[in-house]
Amino acid sequence: MSSSALRFLSQQLRRHRRAIGSRWRRLTASRQALLPLAHLRMGHTYAQLAAGFGVGTTTAYRYVTEAVELLAALAPGLADAVRTASIKAYVILDGTLPPIDSIAADRPFYSGRHKKHGMKVQVIADPFGRLLWASPALPGAVHDIRAAREHGIVDALAEAGIQCWADKGYRGAGGTVRIPCWGRWETLSAGQKEVNRSHAKIRALVEQAVATLRSWRLLRKSRCATTRITNLVQAVLTLHLTSSE
Repeated sequence: MSSSALRFLSQQLRRHRRAIGSRWRRLTASRQALLPLAHLRMGHTYAQLAAGFGVGTTTAYRYVTEAVELLAALAPGLADAVRTASIKAYVILDGTLPPIDSIAADRPFYSGRHKKHGMKVQVIADPFGRLLWASPALPGAVHDIRAAREHGIVDALAEAGIQCWADKGYRGAGGTVRIPCWGRWETLSAGQKEVNRSHAKIRALVEQAVATLRSWRLLRKSRCATTRITNLVQAVLTLHLTSSE
C-alpha cells in the first residue's frame, strides 16, 4: 500500500473534520485513513475492519463511507482527462467489468460477453498503458459503444482531436476512434491482417490500466449495493493518480 496514498487521505480527512467541525473521534485521521485503504486494497469486510481497529461495525462502515465519498469527489472528470490526454500521441479506450454478487434474475447487470454479473466501467489509458480516467459504472449488460456514448467519451475525444484506439466493441463510434478491420480473419486481406496485428499490439497496453483497477481487491468481487460501485471506482482512481504523481 502506497505511503503517499495514506498521507494524502489523512490530509483530506483532517481538512474534512475541520470543515464540518467534527468533535473527538475514536480514531485519528491517520488511523481512519487506514480503514478505507484496507477495505479497498485488501477487500476486508466491515466486521474485520471493526475488529482490527477496535471500533464498532457501524463506525467502521461510517468511516469508510466518509473517506470513499471524499476521494470520489476528488476524481478527475472526463474534461480533466481529455486535457491531460491532449498532450499524448493518442489514448486507448476499453471497457472492464468489476464483478458483483447478483442473481440470475438481475438481467441488467449480466454481461453476455463476460458470462457474469457486474458493472461496466470505461477506461482511458495513455500510450504506455497508464490509467488516465475511469468512468462512472453502468449495468453490465450495457455494451461498450453505448457506454462510451452515454459518458460522452467519443464526442469529447473528437472535439479535442485526440486519436483513440479501441477494440471491435466500439464499432460505429466514429469520430477519432479507431477499431480493427471488420470481418472474419480468413476473409481479410494480408494488408488488413497486418493492420489488425499492429492495432492489437497498441491496444493490448490498456490491460495495464485495467489491471491497475483490479489490483484493488474490492473491485475483483464487490458485495455492496450497485449504486456504490461508481464511488468505489472513483476513489480508487483518485488514490492511483495521487500515488503516481
